[in-house]
Amino acid sequence: MAHLRDIVFDSARPAATARFWAAALDGHAVAPYDEAELARLRALGVNGPEDDPTVLVEPAGPGPRLWFQLVPEHKSVKNRTHLDLRTDDVEAEVVRLAGLGAEVLVRHDDHVVLADPEGNEFCLFPNGAQQGA
Repeated sequence: MAHLRDIVFDSARPAATARFWAAALDGHAVAPYDEAELARLRALGVNGPEDDPTVLVEPAGPGPRLWFQLVPEHKSVKNRTHLDLRTDDVEAEVVRLAGLGAEVLVRHDDHVVLADPEGNEFCLFPNGAQQGA
């Protein structure tokens, strides 16, 4: 039986997109860069974390990791998969996420559809709401 390990996002700007999601999700952070990782990046010709072609966002506890990987093509169609988030205060969270760079796409009676700074869509539900968008 398979188990979910990572959720991977194709990205034009992996470091910036990873920082958005690390800030958006409670208990998540961009994985730290130790000297060995910085040396590995330099050996690949990468100047540092801002130019890293693959950036990891880790949860503080259990749960999948988020990987952001550099791809040459731009997003061209609607997401076929998206994340559903939940919160106690949808309106306050919409304001917070917009301050991080998200854009509100659609407001529904029971949830809000947003896009991250690269256009990846996600939904925001109140805690306790039935999800299935």
